Amino acid sequence: MRFLPTSLHGVVDYLVAVLLLAAPYLLGFADGTAAQWVPMALGAATIAYSLLTRYELGLLPVIPMPAHLALDALNGIILAASPWVFGFHDRIYLPHLVVGLFEILASLLTRTQPRSSQSGRIAS
Repeated sequence: MRFLPTSLHGVVDYLVAVLLLAAPYLLGFADGTAAQWVPMALGAATIAYSLLTRYELGLLPVIPMPAHLALDALNGIILAASPWVFGFHDRIYLPHLVVGLFEILASLLTRTQPRSSQSGRIAS
């Protein structure tokens, strides 16, 4: 059941992206390893594809919302698995796991079309 509006999802996209960029510094794992760079790379990628998404907060709307949601889910899977894939789970894993699972959940609960696209205000 998809009930989250794309406008709310857009706000969450940018907030989570900034969180991913800042978390290593805020939570003390900015150590130059994958623990730091995985969330930062995914945060930067999220900003980039969010700016290119066909929704209320997209700047250059070329990526359809279903593709955006698939990218969110992929980001979430990568982020959640990264502590074990890259071997830093013994030092830090909870922020990566929690935010990754949140991204997956958000991708599953967000509507696939912006409400305003039904009235023709967002180009398809």
